[in-house]
Amino acid sequence: MRDKPLILGDMPVIRSAGLRGFRTVVETLGGDADDLARRAGLDPAALGTDEDLVDDVAVATALELAAGELGRPDLGLLVAEHQDLSMLGALALAVQSSATVADALECTSRYLFVHAPAMRISVVADPEGAAGVDGLRYDLTPPGVPPPPQGTTLSLGTLHRVIRSLVGGTYGLRTVDLPHPPVAPRSTYEEFFGARVRFDRPVALLRLPSSLRALPLAGRDDTVRRVALDYLARQVPAPGQDLTPRVRGAVRQLLGTTAPEVGVVSRLLDLHPRTLQRRLADEGTSFTAVTDDVRRQEARRYLTTTDLPLARVARLVGVADQAVLTRLARRWWGSTPAAVRRDARSSTGRSVASDG
Repeated sequence: MRDKPLILGDMPVIRSAGLRGFRTVVETLGGDADDLARRAGLDPAALGTDEDLVDDVAVATALELAAGELGRPDLGLLVAEHQDLSMLGALALAVQSSATVADALECTSRYLFVHAPAMRISVVADPEGAAGVDGLRYDLTPPGVPPPPQGTTLSLGTLHRVIRSLVGGTYGLRTVDLPHPPVAPRSTYEEFFGARVRFDRPVALLRLPSSLRALPLAGRDDTVRRVALDYLARQVPAPGQDLTPRVRGAVRQLLGTTAPEVGVVSRLLDLHPRTLQRRLADEGTSFTAVTDDVRRQEARRYLTTTDLPLARVARLVGVADQAVLTRLARRWWGSTPAAVRRDARSSTGRSVASDG
């Protein structure tokens, strides 16, 4: 499990899979999902994909805006009804193919950062000290940052649904702890969770029987689990592993979403920035060089394979505007972006943008 969450500037991030169901719920209630997303600082396109990396604070803002304007303080729970284990990708395969609930929780705890780097799930001692009871704690925000009510109920509600799907029904949930006052009637929460809900608690937490951890899962498949865990393990660089490809992948992932700064990428890869810089130097490159190369390759791809406006291409490769893109294109290829696009499509076979 990661020691500290990923922070972009002052903001955590999350995969846009965490927004699954938002559009459906908002539009069913008569709202404009795209407008709410824009006002919260989200690209509405993120509502239709699981793969974007989006600002967690903007996601929380969108949920709170929708809840307030649509008069549905239970909005987080409504969205949770549309989420399931599949949103976790490779982690979902590892969880579903685990031998026991304990194994499923262990790999979720270790690899949840692949889906939501700022979030952490951990099994803790029961806060009430009851025999035979565990706490399943869900940390959604960095220490000192109050978790938002709608985001908290969405996340804890989704976790509850995932556990139910794994075990095939009820699982002996004792109580649910939420770290905020009730914003919807208590009965709404308790109907969703099927258990008593307590508010203004120190952390978000499900209290469940310790015996649940030993429960075997019907989907056990050691081969599938091993393959999924091998993939997830490769998302974190091992000591001695070449770092440059990992940095390239992280930079490519961040372009168009947030600035691929060394501090951001180092947190994504769970490395100190100085360590990242040193290891890149040992491999004969630098963070600046890697970022420039990824930006060049992505710009060429957009220019030669799409009809996107140049201003949009500039944003997708993480530069301020079309003028900056033009300056970069002249440095990279000795030509303008428009000429690169035109030459790539000419019938002469010559491509000014060729990266050789």
